[in-house]
Amino acid sequence: MSAPFAASHPSIVRRAFARLIQWFDADYIPEGRDALWAEKDRVDWLRCIPFIILHGGCLGVIWVGWSPIAVWTTVALYFVRMFAVTGIHHRYFSHKSYSTSRFGQFLLAVFAGTAVQRGSLWWAYHHRHHHQHSDEPEDAHSPHVHGFWWSHIGWITSRRNFPTDYTKIRDLAKYPELVFLNRFDLIVPILLAVALFTTGGLLAHVAPGLHTTGAQMLVWGFFVSTTVLFHGTACINSFTHLWGKRRFDTTDDSRNSLVLALITLGEGWHNNHHRYQACTRQGFYWWEIDITYYGLKALSWTGFIWGLKPVPQSILDEAARADHLHTIAAAQHAASHHPDYSLSNLKKVVPAAAAIAVATATASQAAAPKKAEGPAIHRDVTEETHNLAKKTPPPAAQS
Repeated sequence: MSAPFAASHPSIVRRAFARLIQWFDADYIPEGRDALWAEKDRVDWLRCIPFIILHGGCLGVIWVGWSPIAVWTTVALYFVRMFAVTGIHHRYFSHKSYSTSRFGQFLLAVFAGTAVQRGSLWWAYHHRHHHQHSDEPEDAHSPHVHGFWWSHIGWITSRRNFPTDYTKIRDLAKYPELVFLNRFDLIVPILLAVALFTTGGLLAHVAPGLHTTGAQMLVWGFFVSTTVLFHGTACINSFTHLWGKRRFDTTDDSRNSLVLALITLGEGWHNNHHRYQACTRQGFYWWEIDITYYGLKALSWTGFIWGLKPVPQSILDEAARADHLHTIAAAQHAASHHPDYSLSNLKKVVPAAAAIAVATATASQAAAPKKAEGPAIHRDVTEETHNLAKKTPPPAAQS
């Protein structure tokens, strides 16, 4: 008789047991973070089971059916939680583009946890790392380095991208309540799922005319909405470095897209963001729709948040010059492909416009601080954010 599998394969059993614990304790890494970071990128299928369940749960619509309230709950939770991703995970925890109280910060982290995209500290660590190495080999989700599908969904399945490097987010890791939420990042999603199931059951009892049930609200409000939310967010990693227009000549291939801005409530203005990440808004002009910024602006009127950082005038001047040059280039391209295209009016405008552009450039360079507005601003500002709290040591690493 052969020996039991656990006795004959102790290392495999230990690894499997560790993966199971990590579903509930994200900081449980018995082999150590350095060992994981040294691994090559590959899919960890056992650790991915919750992620697979999330997508598979969408098939539940076949059995639970649908109702207007379930579908509208799905839509509402998509947009509300997209705001949590963009306005909290991204613009607050990753970039500190506005301020709040410590208790307000805790509430923001709880709210962001409903998006089911790990903890805010893990999110911030990976995003800051992305800005430091955007579209370089070290970038975990660059479509130019790793391909489209890896940048969109594959990178999150790799063991080496699972740990949170608390030493790179010292300004956040000094708060034990944030570390707790980051470590046990399933608590908030589980509470959300329970709340949806309970609400659906209650509605079935008190308002049977709505034709909903607990299972229906769980499938639509949690599984469907969360899955669509994930892929909407992931579009920023993949599509915004492949699809759209480039206003600023940044060191990466970030791009602006109105379509993606609508899907993600403003994150589609990615080239703007990579040019100057410290400001709260990413749609630099009124016609660049940035719904997250509008929501944060309204929230600031309540006093819950404050200190929203504006776009510097020197950056707006640079954008105007870039748009001006792009317009001229487009006209010249059209003329070269259409011999009958007249450049007479353009020739009259260019000298005056060029003079204005040069004058604007000279004035803005004289008035604007230079330390944080070079082409690689996404590196400099991130490093400044990391260095703000170096005097405060991070919490002890969990193991």
